[in-house]
Amino acid sequence: MTAGAAAPVLELRGVGVRFGGLRALADFDLALRPGELVGLIGPNGAGKTTAFNAITGVYAPTEGEVRVAGARVNGLRPHRICARGVARTFQNIRLFRELSALDNVRIACHAGARSGFFGAWLRTPHHRAEEARIHDRAVSYLEVLGLAGRRDELARQLPYGEQRRLEIARALATGPRVLCLDEPAAGMNGAEKVALMELIRGIRDRFGTAVLVIEHDMRLVMGVSERLLVLDHGVTIAEGPPAAVRRDPRVIEAYLGDAYLEERHLAPPPGDR
Repeated sequence: MTAGAAAPVLELRGVGVRFGGLRALADFDLALRPGELVGLIGPNGAGKTTAFNAITGVYAPTEGEVRVAGARVNGLRPHRICARGVARTFQNIRLFRELSALDNVRIACHAGARSGFFGAWLRTPHHRAEEARIHDRAVSYLEVLGLAGRRDELARQLPYGEQRRLEIARALATGPRVLCLDEPAAGMNGAEKVALMELIRGIRDRFGTAVLVIEHDMRLVMGVSERLLVLDHGVTIAEGPPAAVRRDPRVIEAYLGDAYLEERHLAPPPGDR
């Protein structure tokens, strides 16, 4: 079954978020299918992170509904939505800085653990076997993200780009259907961004995970995304393939600007000549 024919793993219908009289997100629709790689872009304050927060339970939508694998998740706490299969990273890295890279990922693997307090206290065979499986899983995710050689280093000692990758490894370790990446390239240099673009594609291809990316680096997000949604003042102003979106007059006016077209040697949209 192709991604286009599959049922959405994440669906937002008419989602709105208000803070008093401020409308941060309005009538937001999104259908994300297995294996899709979608970018969410727009100027600062457009509502992108608000959309992520509505998806992951940080904010409760004031209108509309959020569904994960067909089940409504409005009002669930973030850890409950994570258990349903939605994982995310943050604009500001939120690692356990005083723990090793391996322990950061092992903690995420415990989201699906079945051995309880007494099993851990008594060190039962079931608990020991589960801990061994968790350890091996954590190591495998570090390998996928190119961090196996850093497994015993404290998170705070890792270079910035590797901290970003460790946060992605930790999110993947929860076994998500949907991976939400909030500005994963922030603070990275050019070479790191190219490697990240390949990494995001590799994660999608290897795990079949749907990926939703917020990113301000246009080269990265247009290079990696198969479809883009553009927000401005909480409203979706464009949606479609990157080649079409980057020529949309509304997107150019609200976000990209004519300088982007000139830099990429693109013709202006019809009617702007």
